[in-house]
Amino acid sequence: MTPIQKILKKHDLRNTSIRKSLLQVFLEKKVALSHGEIEQFFQGDFDRVTIYRTLKTFDEKGLIHKVIDDGAVVKYALCEEDCEEHHHKDNHVHFKCESCEQTFCLHHIPVEKFDLPKGFKATDYQLLVLGTCAGCN
Repeated sequence: MTPIQKILKKHDLRNTSIRKSLLQVFLEKKVALSHGEIEQFFQGDFDRVTIYRTLKTFDEKGLIHKVIDDGAVVKYALCEEDCEEHHHKDNHVHFKCESCEQTFCLHHIPVEKFDLPKGFKATDYQLLVLGTCAGCN
């Protein structure tokens, strides 16, 4: 069994061509990707709706998580291994390079919980750091 097949099996997902291909892109790129960027990798092999549905399924199963960058573009990145179906455990820092515009997950830097004012309830939180990545420095 290939590593991709093992990941799909772990997340209780059928082994389809779109799922294998999309997972391969995330494993190779190692950065957060927008829907549009993902479409460019497939150059018409899979339609926009199929890609969207697969991203949604991956998100629901705890395989990827959403990253909002400073341009309000939703990007997607691989989760760490401890994420579960409908329960992400990946509150970590995201870094967007202002030069190459790639967004990186900094899994080793967690975002600590914080107290909100009375009456406020957080369902998710993200921290985006802007700067220049190691490759652009």
